[in-house]
Amino acid sequence: MFDGLKKKLDSFRKDVEETAEEKAEAEDVEEAEGVEEAESVAEADAAETDATGAAAAETAESVDASVESVDGTETSGAVENGATETTEPARTSAHGADADTVAEATGTAEPDESAPSAQAVAEDADTTGTDAAEAVAESPAETPPEPVPDESVDDGEEEQSGPGRLKRAAAFATGRIIIEEEDLEQPLWELEMALLQSDVEMGVAEQMLDTIREKMLGTTRKQVQTTAQLVEEALHDALLDVISVGQFDFDQRIADADKPVTIIFTGVNGVGKTTSIAKLSEYFEKQGYSTVLANGDTYRAGANEQIRKHAENLDRKLISHEQGGDPAAVIYDAVEYAEAHDIDVVLGDTAGRLHTSNDLMAQLEKIDRVVGPDMTLFVDEAVAGQDAVQRAKKFDETAEIDGAILTKADADSSGGAAISIAYVTGKPILFLGTGQEYDDIERFVPEELVASLLEDEE
Repeated sequence: MFDGLKKKLDSFRKDVEETAEEKAEAEDVEEAEGVEEAESVAEADAAETDATGAAAAETAESVDASVESVDGTETSGAVENGATETTEPARTSAHGADADTVAEATGTAEPDESAPSAQAVAEDADTTGTDAAEAVAESPAETPPEPVPDESVDDGEEEQSGPGRLKRAAAFATGRIIIEEEDLEQPLWELEMALLQSDVEMGVAEQMLDTIREKMLGTTRKQVQTTAQLVEEALHDALLDVISVGQFDFDQRIADADKPVTIIFTGVNGVGKTTSIAKLSEYFEKQGYSTVLANGDTYRAGANEQIRKHAENLDRKLISHEQGGDPAAVIYDAVEYAEAHDIDVVLGDTAGRLHTSNDLMAQLEKIDRVVGPDMTLFVDEAVAGQDAVQRAKKFDETAEIDGAILTKADADSSGGAAISIAYVTGKPILFLGTGQEYDDIERFVPEELVASLLEDEE
């Protein structure tokens, strides 16, 4: 069932998966290159720091040596103007004796008066050494230049095309990938075309795409996940959102309703209304409910014979009038019969009509006033696609349908009507006709349909 749509959804899933996996591989390479570059920069910074530190240490040692030389009053070198050369520097005693006293005590020859005294030399050296130390102190060791910030991206500002760099970095660190608009653009466009080709109503297709974007954009994929899983989750939610609109528990509503329950069937000619009535009668009987059929299609030649044949095959009571009679009167009589004979469910057929037929549409309004049915079901073919969607919308506006039955669902390869009718009308699809036998009708369960559409191909 719905094989065509299933293949299109599977194709979308694979397209997004391939796109995301290619992106993941590219980002892994980018991450590895970024790590290598960062390590190289770190090594270079460390080497530069070591060199700068060594230079600073040498400078400091030189300054310390100069200061120590001055503080120790060590002098050396030749004395100018012919002064006598000494092999040891002149020193002051610990008790403050001057240089002349020390020289006299040791027998050292008296120096030439024209030469500067030792004290002058020491004072001059002290001044020179101090100046040098201050100059060095005022010239600190060279420090590495501060890094220039990247002006292409403001601090904390996210890139216009998607998540910011910080989010990317976090994704890299945790082994995840981020799904962005550019990753979905082409696959989403192809999915939209596929949905429209599958007779999905345009508004429904757009709603699905919006849901997928909302679920996937900016999503991070964990290492334990696959992109296909993310896509499947998004598709699941998107499909379920549009298919399950208005859903209610049909069986529980019948069980809770006062008996007899009256159900009217409407739709265009030739879509399987009468056969669907017979199938639903069998469905109710298997659940323990008794049923009576009513032929409200009093205009079509042969309509009475057709429904009578089904009643005979199923051994059901049929209420009918002569051709041309009042449909509302026929169904009213069937309700009276059900009440008198404790019948649980009345199933009333009506004339097939186009939504453009004002007279026949007016009859539906009369049935609603006279009989007050508990439920009105719209019947159409699943293979009718967009036509079925538009007819359901028009019938709902006129007769206020409660739900729909789609016939020939087994022959529908697109699934567009099943996807669209509930969303467009706000009323649920309740049953699918899947064959020609009376048992070939099944409850429409949105979760089951979505699961079947998304299950892996064998």
